Amino acid sequence: MLRFLTGAGAATLLLLAGFFIWKGIAQRSDNPVPAAPVETASAADIPATPGQPPAADARTREQRRFDRADRDNNGNVTLEEMTFQRRRNFQRLDANHDNQLSFDEWASRTLRKFAEADANHDRALNRSEFATTAPRPRRTASAARCDCAGQRSAAGGGARGPATARRATAAETPAAAEDDS
Repeated sequence: MLRFLTGAGAATLLLLAGFFIWKGIAQRSDNPVPAAPVETASAADIPATPGQPPAADARTREQRRFDRADRDNNGNVTLEEMTFQRRRNFQRLDANHDNQLSFDEWASRTLRKFAEADANHDRALNRSEFATTAPRPRRTASAARCDCAGQRSAAGGGARGPATARRATAAETPAAAEDDS
């Protein structure tokens, strides 16, 4: 008899659970979620054709280039205005201001970099001296926060493999770059 009452109670509970689930589903479809309140906008806020990008500058590329060259905005580009930027660059390179650009003046940055790298002053760069002339990598915002490449190479290669770790080590130490060849 106890088995019979237990089975009847379990069947009743299953029927009631099914009934409540069915009512919950029916209630959700009858009463959808209300829409968000609509804010009223003025006529100036509503674009004439929705989804269109803003209007571009009406001037053509050539007109903008002309406007940059016309430094005094008189509608004419003179020879002085046309050569202004080149004259300024020339004056920056002409160290002795004799209006002649020698090779040494033109290549001054390269010559200075060479002289700084030539540690033994033999007018030749060996591998370790040449390695000091490499441009410094630019630090990005993410690289400033995390030195992931350094941690990866210190851990034995990381996800990119040992070849990447070896290149990073060779770039960091000039002696290691000399051993690679």
